[in-house]
Amino acid sequence: MSYREVYEKWLNSPALSQEEKAELQSIAGDEKEIESRFFAPLEFGTAGLRGTMCVGLHQMNVHVIRHATQAFAEVIKAEGPEAVKRGVAVCYDCRNHSQEFARETACVMAGNGIPVRIFDALRPTPELSFAVREYRCIAGVNVTASHNPKEYNGYKVYWQDGAQLPPRHASAIAQKMEELDLFDSIRRMDYDAAVKAGLITLMGEETDEKFLSNVMGQVNDKAAVDKVADTFKMVYTPFHGTGYKLIPEALRRLGMKHVICVPEQMVIDGNFPTVVSPNPENPEGFYLAVDLARKEGADFILGSDPDADRVGIMVKNDKGEYVTITGNQTGVLLLDYLIGAKNRTGKMPDKPVALKTIVTTEMARKVAEVNGLACYDTFTGFKFLAEKKDKLENAGEGKVIFAYEESYGYMLGDYVRDKDAVTAALCLTEMAAWYAGQGMTLYDALQKCYEKYGFYGEKTLNLVMPGLDGLKKMAALMAGLREKPPVEIAGTAVAQQKDYQDGSVVNVHDGARSAMELSGSNVLRYEMTDGTSLIVRPSGTEPKVKVYILAQGKDRAECDAKVAAYAAWAEGLKN
Repeated sequence: MSYREVYEKWLNSPALSQEEKAELQSIAGDEKEIESRFFAPLEFGTAGLRGTMCVGLHQMNVHVIRHATQAFAEVIKAEGPEAVKRGVAVCYDCRNHSQEFARETACVMAGNGIPVRIFDALRPTPELSFAVREYRCIAGVNVTASHNPKEYNGYKVYWQDGAQLPPRHASAIAQKMEELDLFDSIRRMDYDAAVKAGLITLMGEETDEKFLSNVMGQVNDKAAVDKVADTFKMVYTPFHGTGYKLIPEALRRLGMKHVICVPEQMVIDGNFPTVVSPNPENPEGFYLAVDLARKEGADFILGSDPDADRVGIMVKNDKGEYVTITGNQTGVLLLDYLIGAKNRTGKMPDKPVALKTIVTTEMARKVAEVNGLACYDTFTGFKFLAEKKDKLENAGEGKVIFAYEESYGYMLGDYVRDKDAVTAALCLTEMAAWYAGQGMTLYDALQKCYEKYGFYGEKTLNLVMPGLDGLKKMAALMAGLREKPPVEIAGTAVAQQKDYQDGSVVNVHDGARSAMELSGSNVLRYEMTDGTSLIVRPSGTEPKVKVYILAQGKDRAECDAKVAAYAAWAEGLKN
């Protein structure tokens, strides 16, 4: 069907409300808008679905949610009666329509005879991962678009291990979505009727308590917090999202007496009225927190994104100003701290392991290996970190004490298989308090890490390519780099060209070929003769190509110069 025919089908479907039909009629004369909404379905991948909220095939709305859920239900049913009986956990964040989409998910699962445990209100993403594991569910669904702007929503899908869906199951759902009619195939049960029939049950404080009990188990050195609790102050913001309740509570249980929350951003609001984008990666979003920290004389600032899986921090530098610590730097600091704290308190397991992704700083590997830990890389995404953790631990090859990626995601403990801002907030606060007890800020601690492990510098560039044209540009960019692999970048020779699609490694100087352990992902990597790594990959959830620069040098100035030179090359890729 052409996009025009799909548009007409939607317009004439009895499944649409009068309001939805009116919205579609309002774009009747805008061919480009019709094409952008109906040229293709939203692609279902291992991260599920994500898109802007409006009526259309390529958008997030109840019809797309029902269709995806019906396909997911078919995949679960194909696993057999025991899988169906185990049921599905459903969670949602603060975004507009999130509760509505979560309830629709529950209604379709119930309509297929699959029991649902749904949270009674919004909850952090890691608690959904925890609930899947705790209640032995076959799967989970979280309605969230994480840190995206307010126009977006998403549908994250989890399997029985509590990690996001493995590629095999994601492909099976995508295949089912192709086979099933978007409107006519849906089996749905009324929400109240499903509750009455026992097919939908609510999760509430009892699950919070179980989750928090596990979170508190990650405390390594409570005495360090007690030592400074009377004077140590921090500012926290949930950016209008799900961290508003459990993060302050976890910090209170840690022994923190001065957790000062940003009042304007403690208000749950899917329009995110105080920020352009509710992303802790963006320092400008912290302006209210910085004002409050200055007023209160706080030692550091912590913020979680709307679904509380990512966390960002700001710390006082040597001039007393609050500055951003990147995700790479935060992970290095936390890994170094955890190693010290676990050794100090006798909590270090045998064969300890750190995990990171291929786009995360190589400084993490240095920290791990200097301290006797093994360090492994995975593809970007916590499903891969979770998979590697389970593989290593099940084989008795090591115990993972920390896993992270550069985009502000950290995983600790055994009770979640996703990034977890609640537990990370707890451990980051303990770390900040411990350093305060040594008369140091986290900024001071970072400088000490550079002195000990060497200087590293990183930068991530987002080459945004929106719309239908953008998808073509992204594909063309990756194809062009494969057809004509660069042998020189920003005046520096390329030593190795790595393609994670087929796992190939090519030495540029002699053409020798070899293979990597990792393969099967649309990622290119260039190892430069000056020790820098450059990685190029299309985002799996947003219309952009990401370029990662991982540099190292003899000092900060050399790292900065390398990053600047390669950033200029990366910007040119858009043209």
